[in-house]
Amino acid sequence: MDDAANPYAPAHKTPGGPGDARPTALQIVEHEGLTGKLDGAVIFVTGCSSGLGVETARALSSTGATLFLTARDLAKARIALGPELADDPKVHLLKLDLDSLESVRRCAESFLEQSDKLNILITNAGIRHVPFSKTKEGFEQHFAVNHLAHFLLTNLLLSTLQKSSTFGFQSRVVVLSSTAHRHSPIVFSDLNLEQPGVYTKEKGYAQSKLANVYMASEITRRYGVVANAQDPSQPGVWGLAVHPGGIRTGLQKNSGIGEVFTWYYARNLMKMLNYMKSPEQGAGTTIVAAVAKRFEGRGALYMEDCGLAVPVKRGWGLIDPGYVPGRTDSDADARKLWTVSCGLVSVQDDKR
Repeated sequence: MDDAANPYAPAHKTPGGPGDARPTALQIVEHEGLTGKLDGAVIFVTGCSSGLGVETARALSSTGATLFLTARDLAKARIALGPELADDPKVHLLKLDLDSLESVRRCAESFLEQSDKLNILITNAGIRHVPFSKTKEGFEQHFAVNHLAHFLLTNLLLSTLQKSSTFGFQSRVVVLSSTAHRHSPIVFSDLNLEQPGVYTKEKGYAQSKLANVYMASEITRRYGVVANAQDPSQPGVWGLAVHPGGIRTGLQKNSGIGEVFTWYYARNLMKMLNYMKSPEQGAGTTIVAAVAKRFEGRGALYMEDCGLAVPVKRGWGLIDPGYVPGRTDSDADARKLWTVSCGLVSVQDDKR
């Protein structure tokens, strides 16, 4: 858990399950004093047809910002968002199919035709524990949807994020990850996990979630730290990676209860039940990363429970908090993945 500067830490000390004292995304907006205060800001959120995306959008709408929300199925998104959001003139829906890089390019183009400003990008959408398959571009599904599609989208919008950044509010990219990132390195020699006996649903998901952390770190290095060092008069773009917590959403539809999970659950029943959050609470850490004042001009951070994560403790289990030193914070692997990803999605690597 975070240091004493985290105002939400006390509520996370003794979790009591969904609906307990841990704050919701909307409560965090209110606590930060941002209700109706971000009029003029533009925020882009992927994956807004269910779960965390809907709750993230609902909280951010209360700030008065203009929202661009994506979904593969726009009719489903309208139903999930409800008329209050779907019919709001400050809410715009964009079609985005993350297993198609062409769809990513069309979505980015559509956004840029409607807005020349972007203050916050939240890459919320994702898939989890799907059977092995490849996209039409030839990439393993987890790596393609969770990482490469969002990597391409981010790169297509980076110049707009840079132009929109001010010293009053520097642009942020919030990347949703997971504690699963701790369970696999990036397999640079076999990113598709195609070698015999290599692929499991858990490994595919874990690699993609670590890639999410690395993207946030490298955005910060290239467009925050390095950019500011080159020209201190120019504000930067900062990347923050977020673990939302344990939430039952559509993301788990492909997840069976495996042998390890069953063993852990049976021995930690109450801990598991208390650990879980409601979708409204699960979106809380995303909102902290996106708008909280204490994260102004900060990045390359892995966040959970509405604050900064700390290193895992010896003997950590599946749902225990924390990051893995040497893996989660590997600058060398983050730089390498950025360069490799540029080649895979055909964008220029500025090699900074």
